[in-house]
Amino acid sequence: MSDRNPELPVHGGAVDTHCHLLLCDREPQPLVEEARAAGVSTLVCAGIDPDTSRRSLELAESFRGVFATAGMHPHTASAMDHAAGAAIEELCENPHVVAVGETGLDFYRMLSPREDQESNVRLHIALARDAGLPLVVHVRDAWPEILRLLEEGSAEHVVLHCFSGDARAARECASRGYFLSFAANITYPKNEHLREAAAAVPLDRLLVETDSPYLAPQALRGRDNAPANVVAVIDEVARVRGESADTVRAFTSANAARAFPRLR
Repeated sequence: MSDRNPELPVHGGAVDTHCHLLLCDREPQPLVEEARAAGVSTLVCAGIDPDTSRRSLELAESFRGVFATAGMHPHTASAMDHAAGAAIEELCENPHVVAVGETGLDFYRMLSPREDQESNVRLHIALARDAGLPLVVHVRDAWPEILRLLEEGSAEHVVLHCFSGDARAARECASRGYFLSFAANITYPKNEHLREAAAAVPLDRLLVETDSPYLAPQALRGRDNAPANVVAVIDEVARVRGESADTVRAFTSANAARAFPRLR
């Protein structure tokens, strides 16, 4: 694919665009230090409710290169009330908070009723628009529904975290200008559809993440994931695209700065 690549960006450290340092068994400091040693310069620690969003912000204010998001996960969408919305809105005023979310739809586990999940997404779209921030979206077994909601809400600055769709969904999302973030489940033998999706996405729409402590790379299955392992995602994305790891690292780092303007 290199013959149709845009101009190679200035090289920078890798960016893990989605991790949950607070949910890891290990303390944040060694995880951050190991990530830096592996060449990962920037971590986005995602909030899944007002409390974890607040605590993620505390980490962002404590560690250089760590940033936060603020939102309510679809699993707990039923807990999204006025107080929670106000708390997320307030957190978004802090410059270390780089996005609204994660929000989205999860019709696989269905831990909150569908109507509550959809209402939660609509509220997050409005919060992101008012704050001038990107929207981080979780999708599982709900692609037609989430694409409809994003279109209805005129959501423009969208990051599809831990992309789970196929190549057709990937092309549709990229055509809308969304960013697609791939995690280490792209290395799992059964997930050929993710490899095909990563190969189908234009380079300027690609992001990488770990979703730590979940989804460790295939070579580390059964262990907790860590932000340093985003290099394994870069390597696999590069392999399936027929590009160098340096190219994918450079583009995904530059894309992260475009997807999350407060990272700049």
